[in-house]
Amino acid sequence: MGRPKEWLPFGPETMLRRVVRLLGEAVEPVVVVAAAGQELPELPGDVAVLRDREEDRGPLEGIAVGLAAVRARGAEAAFVASCDLPLLKPALVRRMVELAAGYDVAVPRVEGRDHPLAAVYRTGLLSRVEALLEADRLRPFFLFDEAPTRRVTPAELADVDPTLESLVNVNTPADYERALECGDSSPLSGAS
Repeated sequence: MGRPKEWLPFGPETMLRRVVRLLGEAVEPVVVVAAAGQELPELPGDVAVLRDREEDRGPLEGIAVGLAAVRARGAEAAFVASCDLPLLKPALVRRMVELAAGYDVAVPRVEGRDHPLAAVYRTGLLSRVEALLEADRLRPFFLFDEAPTRRVTPAELADVDPTLESLVNVNTPADYERALECGDSSPLSGAS
């Protein structure tokens, strides 16, 4: 991208603030996990901001920190999202939580590809996540091999997000421009 995605403007919000707002329409508490020295845009006061305990351990480190935080706040599961999902639909988040019933993980699978940063993880997985980190197995998909995981199909999400815009992350300037066009940059677009 060439610049920090969390700071990208999306209408009157930054991309991170938008994702936080959309998540907050579907789940609580909302917890943001960032790298140790990473500067973040201003977030609502009820959003906990936590930091990775160690550098260079990828998204699994953030998942561990986030799971511990939401478990301490009484939650049994967490919807994990990256900061670059500006078209996330709260209805999709709610659906994913519903579909996680009976599983430790519920992850969307589209065209043979899992979306681990738009997935539900049970807080009871924390010890398995920590063991993977200790073994230097830093990718979330290692967890899918060890825990009861539901791969959610596009058909199961079609009524809440027919084009699966919620899963489109912004990795390049062209992705960002397309997201702005799709989201029409309004602060409420994508909400449902």
